[in-house]
Amino acid sequence: MDEKITLSGVPETMLQTIYARAKESKDRGAIHDKKAEEIIGKLNYDFSLADKDAPMHSGVIARTIVLDKLVSEYLANNPGAIVVNIACGLDTRCYRMTGFKHWYNLDLPETIAVREKLLPESGNITQIAMSAMDDWGKMVEESRTPVIIIIEGLTMYLSEADIQQIFAVIANRFDDATVLVEIMNPMIVKRFKEKSIEGSNAKFTWGIKDGKALAALLPNFRFVEEHSLSEGMAQFVPIYKVLDRIPSIRNISNKIITLKRL
Repeated sequence: MDEKITLSGVPETMLQTIYARAKESKDRGAIHDKKAEEIIGKLNYDFSLADKDAPMHSGVIARTIVLDKLVSEYLANNPGAIVVNIACGLDTRCYRMTGFKHWYNLDLPETIAVREKLLPESGNITQIAMSAMDDWGKMVEESRTPVIIIIEGLTMYLSEADIQQIFAVIANRFDDATVLVEIMNPMIVKRFKEKSIEGSNAKFTWGIKDGKALAALLPNFRFVEEHSLSEGMAQFVPIYKVLDRIPSIRNISNKIITLKRL
């Protein structure tokens, strides 16, 4: 059965990212995401722009590799922790991970409505239909349990004030929070346009150079570490094993920043 989905603006990017993961899983295999393959098989949607957008595809796969590693390590060290996936779209990481007590997927109501058709709530996986800037923390019952919060593919579409608001919600609700957040270099925000993103009318609006600069904007959080997406690229593009050692390459790539609640 085909699901006819029509969206505009940022939420439409969720279809392009799950397509990238499904295509990679099926073709080259740098990641394995059978759930994404299953979902793409149900959709009646024109993915021609995503097919032509090699940089978008590579970026999605690289950050999937980096984030899967970081989330898996956290859950191994904190069994029974809570996971909150902000701007989840049609992300399928909750089906690839083990060791969590409860996984919350958060996104806008229109996005969660689509997600419910394809990836419905079940067991210890809960959907929250709210903006990341709203007071969604009250929807997570386990506020004193260690929590890891994932913010993937979102900050580059927001403003600095929006990002500070998201972190204020986290700080006000959780005592023991670790945040993995993807950032984009300001130079990329100004000069680079992904073909598939242009096709969905979404625009890059914000960037920051590194994790320490981000932490300086967030009084309740400290910088822990950062990983360039070039680390993920090195897993499926051999030349990046060399390029990842070049500071300018590492610095221009998107980064996954780890921050810890003070």
